[in-house]
Amino acid sequence: MNPAELNAWMNEHFTRSAFRLETLQTYEVASDGSDYRRYLDGKRSWTPERKQPWLDHLASERAHGLHRHRVRIVTRPVTPYTRYACEWGYAPNVDAGEDVRILDLGEHGVPTALSSSDWWRFDWWLVEESGGDRRVLGMAYEPDGQFREAWFVDEEPSNASRPVDEFVAIRDQLWTAAEPFTNWWSRHGELHRDGARAA
Repeated sequence: MNPAELNAWMNEHFTRSAFRLETLQTYEVASDGSDYRRYLDGKRSWTPERKQPWLDHLASERAHGLHRHRVRIVTRPVTPYTRYACEWGYAPNVDAGEDVRILDLGEHGVPTALSSSDWWRFDWWLVEESGGDRRVLGMAYEPDGQFREAWFVDEEPSNASRPVDEFVAIRDQLWTAAEPFTNWWSRHGELHRDGARAA
């Protein structure tokens, strides 16, 4: 699936919960607009006309019973993009209703689920749970962080014998191992751009 097809699928099928795993330390995401450059240039806030509609969308989803869960893998040294994602991405997203956790590999060992050859290459997966129909959706990125494609992991021949419940168990292991974003971010003031407290 290309980005347009992926968005169309999610708009139709995201009816209860979505889980996202981010393993890359830098992404080249069109929806960031010029904000990453603004962050690097020292601007004090994101572009409201870009970010605010997304925050309103997250708040509306939560109000209607839709739940987004995200685990972000953080390695050391922390990249400028990770700092940007934390300050201008996760902090306001959490306030708007997204549940974000950090798995800091500088503080924790690598969970078995993450080091498995079946999963390390999947940057993102979504488990859609609605009316008993659960799908696992993988996403691949180029080395520079640009999105390449999405596919149904549970339809791959190599995964034909793996039930969706196995993917759900992996999700749960990573979720348990990770720390709520707000707690992690407040402990790591040295990672904030101003070296102070969380945004």
